[in-house]
Amino acid sequence: MLSRTGTTSVLTLAAVGATVLAPGTASEAQAVTSRATKALQVAASKKGAPYKYGATGPNRFDCSGLTLYSFKKAGIKLPRTAQQQYNKTRHISASKRQRGDLVFFHSGSYVYHVGIYAGGGKIWHSPKTGSWVKLDKIWSKHVWYGRVR
Repeated sequence: MLSRTGTTSVLTLAAVGATVLAPGTASEAQAVTSRATKALQVAASKKGAPYKYGATGPNRFDCSGLTLYSFKKAGIKLPRTAQQQYNKTRHISASKRQRGDLVFFHSGSYVYHVGIYAGGGKIWHSPKTGSWVKLDKIWSKHVWYGRVR
């Protein structure tokens, strides 16, 4: 139940055409999906940017630096490392993955690489020294998926 003040605020927002996002609603899910799509577009726009260990952009990136930068531009704050990003996401199965989800490469319980799922079994990522931001097929079965909240 909304208080009188809350009701007025909601009605005022409705009158001016603003969107009201209540936790757990379809609109909230759409907003998250929209931000993930924006992050994917940002990552793709960095195609060809050189890899540099520890770099977070805007012109050079390591793997988690690219995901951090891309989601930051989409209005979402992520932690710095691939492992920290994995710990922060909502873990999902491969069958539930969507464009804009994060793909985490792991050895046992150790996450060592991250990219942004682009659809069709591909990711945007910044792979290693001597390489650059690019679109690649997911090359390993040892991946986990995470949805940024």
